[in-house]
Amino acid sequence: MKGWTRAMYKMIALDLDGTLNNDEKKITDKTREALLAVQQHGVTVVLASGRQAPGLSREADALDLKDYHGLLLSYNGGRIQDATTGEILFDQAIERATALRFLRHLEAYPELSPIVDDGESIFTTDANRHKVQDESRNNNLKIEIVENIADAVEARGFSPVKILTAAPNEILVPRLADIRRGFEDELSFVQSAPWFYEATVKGVSKSSSLARVCERLGIERSEVMAFGDAQNDMSMLDFAGRGVAMGNACPELKEMADEITLSNNEDGIAASLTRHFDFLN
Repeated sequence: MKGWTRAMYKMIALDLDGTLNNDEKKITDKTREALLAVQQHGVTVVLASGRQAPGLSREADALDLKDYHGLLLSYNGGRIQDATTGEILFDQAIERATALRFLRHLEAYPELSPIVDDGESIFTTDANRHKVQDESRNNNLKIEIVENIADAVEARGFSPVKILTAAPNEILVPRLADIRRGFEDELSFVQSAPWFYEATVKGVSKSSSLARVCERLGIERSEVMAFGDAQNDMSMLDFAGRGVAMGNACPELKEMADEITLSNNEDGIAASLTRHFDFLN
């Protein structure tokens, strides 16, 4: 790999949790320095996360994406935003009628915790339901207690970009088929963590949104590097010219990746970038 330069890769797409961030939810100094250096050499950095849009701001600020026209890809590809101008380049919400039907469908499974937001607040019937507090904290979203989530979405008149279903893994996995039943033709589903099952508009994914920004910027998919650790990163790594799985990635991602680097706690991103960009040596 020694001798490869920035001319080969013009875009770096990064998942956040378990990839860019270590287990303490921090970007290490070594990883940050490597990503600042590639941006200074003209490489576009894209934060590509299942997180809600407000949840990308801390990492965007840490990597100075505003100074380098980085891109923010949130909701598993449901929204793309220019970090410099704030312009929304793509926004694909779930049709409200479909969202309402899906939320009422989930009411049949009280052991599951639906998490839906309007960009400012998470709507939930109980702030202590599974992962609600974590999602509020990680995504800079308030928690609003409502009597019924579907009724609240209908009353507020918004269309969610993503509907997240949360539960402990041993409860969630046996219910995956039940969760998506009847909605396979309208929604795309992906398990982004052992405790999360995410629904977006059919066809929306990290890869489909990366394709959009590449077309906009005139970048070939062969010129993209993508880093991830979970199942919702599989389409993104498949799209990229070089898909890199973290050392802590799930087996499915490692199996299909072009490269396996060190873990998120061992500066895996920096280690890989150093191999592919000779100005980092």
